[in-house]
Amino acid sequence: MYLSSRVLPAISACFGAVAAILVGAVTPAHAADPEGPGVEALEAFRTPAPPRSAVENRFFLKEGRFEISPMFGYVPNNPFAVRYAGGAILGYHFSERFSLQAQATYSPDSGEGDLKGLTSVLLDRAFNAGASGRNFQQPLDKVGLSASFGVAYAPFYGKISLFGETVLNFDLYGFAGVGMISKNNYFATYDQAAVAAGSTDIVMLNQAPTFNEVKVSPVLGIGQNFFINQMMSVKLDARASFYLDNQPQYDPSVPTSSQRLYNNFMISAGLGFFFPRMKPRLYNF
Repeated sequence: MYLSSRVLPAISACFGAVAAILVGAVTPAHAADPEGPGVEALEAFRTPAPPRSAVENRFFLKEGRFEISPMFGYVPNNPFAVRYAGGAILGYHFSERFSLQAQATYSPDSGEGDLKGLTSVLLDRAFNAGASGRNFQQPLDKVGLSASFGVAYAPFYGKISLFGETVLNFDLYGFAGVGMISKNNYFATYDQAAVAAGSTDIVMLNQAPTFNEVKVSPVLGIGQNFFINQMMSVKLDARASFYLDNQPQYDPSVPTSSQRLYNNFMISAGLGFFFPRMKPRLYNF
């Protein structure tokens, strides 16, 4: 077929216009982005993502809620007296991690009835050692009331799978604050009159001059909550109260004026109750 020189330029112009229209229709989305999607993807890869919580979908929420936890405790580091205590922890949670806590405990004093066997052993050995041990006295104290106030921080929240079916939610917290303790000070001495009368109880307990003494102390602690449902948890708690006091005076005729650091350490367990109720959840995790 033969085409004149006038027709060929017209056909070429038509094809060029069509090609320009097609190219414009295919690439309008990237015309405004001279860098292209590849550069955007590379920039997103280089920019670190914001930190996320290691455990998502918390079963139990504490923010904006009060907590009251009746507790039962024991002091394991008193070598001369058995000390059980009852009390409660009251707190308010500003967030899932930070809260204010106040604790108060009371431990009854049973006189000679709650002394450990070590007290009798020390008095017996000192008395039978000769005249030098006849005046031996064993100082000891019993903390009655204690209270503390401070801040709790719970950085760890986790889940444990029990038997592959049940998931137990828990958190771990630390506590730091200031407190006070009220303690009864005693001197235990060898009861010669009771032994002469045939009694097997050789301990006579005498009040020290600083009876019912109050000490201000810094308090450090750690605890853990195991959440049973959305209003209650099993709570474990351990706290140490540090205070300065006089060194032990074993001889009544030799007073001591120097001081040393003491620690009243209490471990306790109880139930935590949280209110008001959590907002309804669509599902549990």
